[in-house]
Amino acid sequence: MSDYGQTPPPPPPPPPAQGMPGQGPAGAPPKNYLVQSILACILCCVPLGIVAIVFASQVNSKWQAGDYAGSQQASQRAKTWTIVTVVAGIIAIAIAVPFQINAARSGMATN
Repeated sequence: MSDYGQTPPPPPPPPPAQGMPGQGPAGAPPKNYLVQSILACILCCVPLGIVAIVFASQVNSKWQAGDYAGSQQASQRAKTWTIVTVVAGIIAIAIAVPFQINAARSGMATN
């Protein structure tokens, strides 16, 4: 039998819309909060800030690897840990300042 006169099969569907190769779907990766987490680490609470930095540094690499859900999750965790770091720093300062004031007053009273 001959295939002459039959229509060819339809072409395969195009791949999903993507940006440049290695960038994932069209659009930018989620915000990584790296600058905010570094500042929070330096100014507020180093141990918690390190956790925020680790998650922030995972955002772009997961996006480029094609793990878009993981990239979104790392972005949300970086944001959460940055907020936790700032709040912990504020609480620590609020607790430490009265002790420092009291210590300064005690030191002045003995002189």
